[in-house]
Order: sequence, then structure tokens, then C-alpha cells
Amino acid sequence: MTNKKSKFPTWLSYLINGLFLIFLLLGGMQAINTGLVSNYYARVIILCGINIILALSLNLATGFLGQLPLGHAGFMALGAYSSAIFMRFVCNVKMMPPALMFPIGIFLGGVFAAFIGFLIGIPALRLKGDYLAIITLGFGEIIRVVLLNIDDVLGFKFTYGAASLKNIPKTTNFFNTFLLVAVTYYVIHTYIKSRHGRATLAIRDNEIAAESCGINTTFYKTLGFTMSAFFAGIAGALYAGYIGVLNPSAFGFMKSIEILVTVVLGGMGSMAGSIISATVLTSVPEMLRAFSQYRMIVYSLLLVIVMIFKPTGLMGNYEFSLSKILSKKGGRKNG
Repeated sequence: MTNKKSKFPTWLSYLINGLFLIFLLLGGMQAINTGLVSNYYARVIILCGINIILALSLNLATGFLGQLPLGHAGFMALGAYSSAIFMRFVCNVKMMPPALMFPIGIFLGGVFAAFIGFLIGIPALRLKGDYLAIITLGFGEIIRVVLLNIDDVLGFKFTYGAASLKNIPKTTNFFNTFLLVAVTYYVIHTYIKSRHGRATLAIRDNEIAAESCGINTTFYKTLGFTMSAFFAGIAGALYAGYIGVLNPSAFGFMKSIEILVTVVLGGMGSMAGSIISATVLTSVPEMLRAFSQYRMIVYSLLLVIVMIFKPTGLMGNYEFSLSKILSKKGGRKNG
């Protein structure tokens, strides 16, 4: 006679997953510090982390909320420029230590992107489907054009437009990127598991039924959209500290499409799928730089193949949890 599979309590599940993340963090730092991982591959890993945050943030709006925004690169740009301008100013006047400058710059980038996302979300989320995609695409392009031409309006150098914003302090490293990936995952995961997350999923499944049950659909759609913009701003702030130079052309329409492709390939509604997809689609082109001009062709072919053979994405709705794996193994041993 087999026993029922053991199931860890919630606090123990979070503890196990947390210890696993700490192990990965310390192991990665040790590998980089000892030279086991070269500086080039360390930078590729950092870029993977930034794209993971972007994919997770868009998955919140697309996979869990059920909306289709196409201006995600605009929020990334807002976070990148606001954080970069702040850090450049702080470095010039030397008003605070670098250890304090970085977290404030990251938080500022996320808050500013969230504020603009809130203002955009109020009118935009009244629309659905293709109409929402078009209006968010328009807002994303407006943000890019403003960043490109705002210096002419202000009469002084602020974003430096097409000349690029340079001399940005390179504060992004493996530790803070990995830490923010973990924080992003934890916040979105706990939000989705809460009663607010269940209301969000109800809106995705059937908005009319959710509204008839008393769920404030306008509030939750705006909340989800604002949270998505917040984490996109954090990813943008990390990108600014990673690359050191910002140009508005890097945040165009195709960047938004790249992020959306990453989410769809991994599985809409699967955070584990977003992590795997972002890692693969970031690392493969970097490792095959001689063929980088064909990256979008590869993206398109991958998307077509996945949609034909697995329409729900690579991971579907699956979520990785070390505690669940250990629980299943423990149940089999006891059986």
C-alpha cells in the first residue's frame, strides 16, 4: 500500500527555494571571481538576467492579466534614462557613495516607469485586443521620439538624443542582477498566488464573469500594467548600468517584439518558461555573433515551430519549484 506524497508547508517550500537561489548566487560569484567563467561569459549571463526581468514583467501583463501591450520597450527606456541621468548627476557632484547610488537609481528607474505606466494604463486598458496593442505601440514610439528630441525643446543637453547618453557609471554586475531577478520572480510569484493574483487570473479567463462577481477589473488591470512597467523600468536601469551608453534607437518597436516573442516562446503564464526562453534567446545569438544579423529570422522560425507543435509555449503553465520536486521524490520513496 502506497503512502500519499509528502507535501512541504509553505514556509519550508520558500526556505528550500531560497537556499537554492543563495547556492546558485554564491556558486556563480565564486566561478566568476576565480576565473572559471570569463568576463565575456559573465557579461552574457548579466544580459540574460536583464532579459529575464523584462520577460517576467511582460508575462505579468500578457500571460497572467491577458492583455497585449506592445510598448514594453518604452518603459524599459524610461527606467534606463531616468536611472542613468540620476547616476551621472550623482557622480558629477559626488553627493553620495556608489553603494547608495545604485539602489536609489534602480528604484527611481522602476518608480518613474511605473508612474508613466499608470498614466498610460488608465486610458489604454479600457481597450482590448488589437486596439490595446495599437495604442500601447503608439505610446512606446512616443516615448522613444520624446527621448530623441527633448533636448531641442528644453534648449539644453538632457538625454543627448541621437548622440547617445554616455559616461553612465557601470554599476551593474552579476550579484545585483541575480538578486533583482530573484526579487522580481518572488514578488510576481507571491502576487499571483495571493487573492489579488486570483482576481487577475479571473480577469484573464473571463473579464465579464469576473466583473459580474464583484471584481474591480479596472483596478486590477491598471495594477498589473503598472507593476509590469515597474519591473521593466528596473530592467532598463540595470541595462543602463550594464552598457554605459544609451541611444533611443535601442528601445524601438522591434525591442518590444523581441520581449513579446520571448514570453510567447516560453509559455504565456509560465515564469519558468520566461526564464528559460530569455536565457536561450539571449545566449545563443551572443555565442554565434557571426550570424547575429539573422537573429530575428531564428526568432521567427522558433516561434512558428513552437506554435505548430506546442501552441502553449515550451513550458505551458509549468512552474519550477525545488520543493515540489523533492516532495515528489520523497513520495515515491515512501510508496
